Amino acid sequence: MALSHTDPFGTAEQRRRVLDGWADAPARFREDANAEEDYALGAYRDRAVVELAQNAADAARRAGTPGRLRLELRGDRFSAANTGSALTAAGVESLATLRASAKRDEGAPGSTGRFGVGFSAVAAFSDDITAASTTGAVRWNRDLARAELEAATADGRAPGLAEESARRGGHLPLLRLPFASDAAPAAGYDTEIALVLRDADAAARLRELLEATTPALLLALADLAEIRVCTDTGERILTREPGPGEDVLTRVEHRAPRSGAPAAQEPSGSSDAHTVRWRTATRTGRFDPAVQADRPSEERDRLDWTLTWAVPIAPEGGAAPLPDDVAAVVHAPTPTDDTLALPALLIGTFPLGPDRRRVAAGPAAEALIVEAADTYCDLLCRLDARAALELVPQSPMGSGEFDGRFRAAAAKTLPDTPFLRTAGGEPVRPRDAVAADGGPGVVSVLSDVVAAVLPGDLNPYHPALAQLRVRRLGLAELADLLGDLDREPAWWVRLYAALRAAGQNGADLGELGALPVPLADGRLVRGPRGLLLPAADSFGAAEAAQLAPLGLRIVHPEAADPLLERLGAVEAGPSAVLADPQTRAAVENSLDADSPESVSGPVLDLVAVSDTTVDDAPWLAELALRDDEGGFSVAGELLLPTSPLREIFVDDAPFGVAAADLVERYGEAALAAVGVLDSFTLVRTEDLTLGAALENAGSGTRVDGLDGVDEWAEDVAERLGDPDLPPVVTEFTAVADLEFVREDRWPRALELLSGRRLREAVTAPARVLGERGQVVDVPSYTAWWLRTGAALDGRRPTDLRTADADTVLAGLYDPAPSGIDGGLAAALGVRSRLADLLAESDGPDDLLERMADPARHVDRWALRELWVALAEADADRVSPPERVRAVQGGAIVLADPDDAVVVDSPDLLPLLAGRPAVLAPVHSAAALADVLDLALAGEEIAGEVESTGEVLAVPDEVAAFLPGGPLTYVHHEELTVDGTAVEWYCDGATGHAATTDGLARALCRLADRWEARHLIAAVLRDPKALPTLLAEADLE
Repeated sequence: MALSHTDPFGTAEQRRRVLDGWADAPARFREDANAEEDYALGAYRDRAVVELAQNAADAARRAGTPGRLRLELRGDRFSAANTGSALTAAGVESLATLRASAKRDEGAPGSTGRFGVGFSAVAAFSDDITAASTTGAVRWNRDLARAELEAATADGRAPGLAEESARRGGHLPLLRLPFASDAAPAAGYDTEIALVLRDADAAARLRELLEATTPALLLALADLAEIRVCTDTGERILTREPGPGEDVLTRVEHRAPRSGAPAAQEPSGSSDAHTVRWRTATRTGRFDPAVQADRPSEERDRLDWTLTWAVPIAPEGGAAPLPDDVAAVVHAPTPTDDTLALPALLIGTFPLGPDRRRVAAGPAAEALIVEAADTYCDLLCRLDARAALELVPQSPMGSGEFDGRFRAAAAKTLPDTPFLRTAGGEPVRPRDAVAADGGPGVVSVLSDVVAAVLPGDLNPYHPALAQLRVRRLGLAELADLLGDLDREPAWWVRLYAALRAAGQNGADLGELGALPVPLADGRLVRGPRGLLLPAADSFGAAEAAQLAPLGLRIVHPEAADPLLERLGAVEAGPSAVLADPQTRAAVENSLDADSPESVSGPVLDLVAVSDTTVDDAPWLAELALRDDEGGFSVAGELLLPTSPLREIFVDDAPFGVAAADLVERYGEAALAAVGVLDSFTLVRTEDLTLGAALENAGSGTRVDGLDGVDEWAEDVAERLGDPDLPPVVTEFTAVADLEFVREDRWPRALELLSGRRLREAVTAPARVLGERGQVVDVPSYTAWWLRTGAALDGRRPTDLRTADADTVLAGLYDPAPSGIDGGLAAALGVRSRLADLLAESDGPDDLLERMADPARHVDRWALRELWVALAEADADRVSPPERVRAVQGGAIVLADPDDAVVVDSPDLLPLLAGRPAVLAPVHSAAALADVLDLALAGEEIAGEVESTGEVLAVPDEVAAFLPGGPLTYVHHEELTVDGTAVEWYCDGATGHAATTDGLARALCRLADRWEARHLIAAVLRDPKALPTLLAEADLE
């Protein structure tokens, strides 16, 4: 190549070779034109600034000094001036060659301009381009190039080239034809690229590209230390310099132009600046040549690669979001269109596609993606663990193909990268780390137990921890983990305090059901529920040593904390100690204990200072106590020495007497509280199911020891109609041991039963829930038992009546002894009210049996009242009587039921022919006959009218008293029915009468006004008395 001082780069020789090549092969002209058009107007159009910056970085790297780049846009002029190595002939040839690069063989991994095609981007904006350097200058001008082409095809030379040029309308590949220039670079710079912009659109697009130039370009091009962007609106200065440690600082300063001064000149004092601190991680290496086999020839020899991750650092040291002006894309090393949805910047020598917009898929890219994942792990290790977590990809789904492939690679390496820190500050891999619930306090206590536990102020629910599959130690798992831990009580109380604080901050303390707790006896048990918390003066007279035989689980005093109470432990007061299952077990087994008094002593001490009695805890009656014979019996089988039951019970009753010294030491109240009898025992339980389930339901409640309780349950079921489902007594209360009362001691026993404590168990009914949910009150068990088991003056209570009983019962029941409690008497079945008597299951039968007793006196008035009441009874509950009281010949007699009839109409009385008659109001006759299983008179008498009479109208006077009554009747001189002469008779709806009184009765019977018969008779006898009779009727 011929060089001269006026053409130092041999541009004339380059043009000659190009023109000769086109002339010899016009297709090459077409290829060059198409290629330049593709790059300049297509893929590289938006990369002009980046490509110029890349060339500047390469120049600085070759010079070995930090590079500076100035990008200036003024009007229709644009320039890019840079420091570094000057332009060379080889460099000019590279700029004029669309496929070759002068940097191809430089081999340093820092070189970013890997293709000669990059410079073609400027052709998208200008037809007049100058590259001036300290070594010379070169110009590309479309007019000059066209003239050269026309000269080469003049006079018919190179007709093929001329034809190809004409076909393209004179358009030619501008950059293939350089010209020498005498231009010089701007002062302070070694090389300057200057463009005369083609039009306003080109200027506008370049302005956009300049505005998009950010500090990311400095991070991508490490050889550049400064980029100045100068426009008519001001100047932006982007700088890069070392920061603290290995960090990098980028700074953006905005300067406004002085009034009337170009932006490129001295700036005014008006400026603002912003600095970003970046933490970086870089890796370099060499490709295996086989990995590059599918890449273009210019890349195959470039085996060196480099990767850098950069993340902004906030003032407090954590990671900050990417600046707004930094695109979240892969930089290779300049921005691509491959997005990366991470708050970090990736810069690397990734292989690019022909348009340099996207990373080219292939073995090289895959290898670098794996290296990028490893480098990303290096970056996280250089960050605070909390900040690093924010950089962990939260989802395996990326924002694009590259992002997705990177996330997949990172997911494999991150779990094995020790970028987390334990609570002690040691590095730990996510797969080994433990994130514990509970906060800093809990973690502080656990740090010597769980070596890899993360700091407590780190949210264990952080999504990054879940993505990394860091083991989360929830409170429930923590409780299980500590189950066999050997620590001093002081350690445990610190843990409890920390957990309590965690609960105040929202932790679910309900998960700590299995939390270990150290006991005072040295054991470690799981779960606070039911444990006893010691407190000052908790046990009163019962010393801790005395409680040992009870086997209580008492929390070690040094480990006591309010948390345990919240989790179910109870303060060890006397009542709580007595309610403890261990105490119950000790009491229930005390009779078989080696030393029963070692159990009874502390229990009696506790009972003496508490409100707990055998009513609250029936099992206290199982406490073994010494009796007056020196042996031991359970408390429920002992009597107090002063108990009145000693005189009431039979001699062979299964009860002993408590030792006198026990009474002297503990007092009667304490002994009675554990079940020693000073009076009858009350048995209480709730929701007692009767029937077949009664035996199991009563187990442990002393219900199963009640005399005749099964029979009482059967009686209750009968009262409810024998339902398919067994009834349930919601609140069962009973008096026990009644079967041991001596026959002659019942008055004294009843005195005890009438006392405040026992009376309600007798008098209050038992409330029973039926199968349909109905609630029914029935006699209590105690009342039921006393009705047949008690004796009053040697008789059953049900054989007696109270002094104020209904009069009709006077002749049937004997009076009860005076002085008996009225409510108690009623509960025992002492008769008082006829309605209550008939409501009893056996009440009607008992009443009929007594009415049939010839020794019992019943007057006619009482007999009528009794029949009226019995007519209301349920016939299914009544057994037909063997004898029945009836009226015969005006006297009350005892008759055979087969002979007696129930009179169902008054006109039948003369026709009974002397048969015993059961007389009750007519409307009750049918029901009464059903109850007594007797015949009705109307069913036994034919009632045939044998005489004849005359149909007459009913006198008008009668209508005033019987409105709506019969209008006619049959008058007989002599009325005969069934061969018997009678005064009146009703044959269906027809009245027959032979006398005035008979007519009155017939009319009133048909009008269902039987009570008015005497009034009607008076009207019929003396019609003039009608006004007076009406007036008297008004006064009724």
